[in-house]
Amino acid sequence: MSDNSRLESLRRRVQQDPSSIAFAQLAEEYRRLGQLQEAVNTSRTGLEIHPAYHSARVTLGRALLELNLFEDAARELAQVLKSAPENLAAIKSLAEAHHRQGALADALTQYRAALAISRHDPDLEQTVRMLERTVEVEASAPAVVEAPAAAVSAQAQTAGDAQAEVSSAPLAAVPSPADDAVQRGKARALATVAVLEQWLHAVHVARAQLCA
Repeated sequence: MSDNSRLESLRRRVQQDPSSIAFAQLAEEYRRLGQLQEAVNTSRTGLEIHPAYHSARVTLGRALLELNLFEDAARELAQVLKSAPENLAAIKSLAEAHHRQGALADALTQYRAALAISRHDPDLEQTVRMLERTVEVEASAPAVVEAPAAAVSAQAQTAGDAQAEVSSAPLAAVPSPADDAVQRGKARALATVAVLEQWLHAVHVARAQLCA
């Protein structure tokens, strides 16, 4: 059966019986074919009648994720996991939602949970390793705290007075501890970016291999 024939068959079933659980298959077919808003609408309509249908809510979450509605997707997927904490599709999709929002620590937690269920999954193992490195680098980078303006001004004046007594060299010529902190922060930020670039490259390579 072709995609269009299957879609039309499912659509007719749901139209004839709006309470049919075939809505879940119809929504997934819409999502698979890239008709994302139709997938969202069909899922939500069916879930009003069958709120505990987990696979349909996962389809809803994945469709929202593909529409870049990350918070909505995360909310639906988290609801699935309250009742079905080992639903692998929900865990992986929630991890992706966190990941694409930049919540790397939360994403790592979910990817680890997925790997605990799907052991020896090479893609998951690689993703977990890359995120662990990234989160570790980010955690080790200290925040650069600016001193209050008044304190900076007072310190500069004191330093200028002392320097005037011993040297005519400008104050800017002497590196300050704040400058060192800024440089260290920049170096750590660059290291974080490098790890992220490595992870993205690995993801692109993996996807290219899957599509080949």
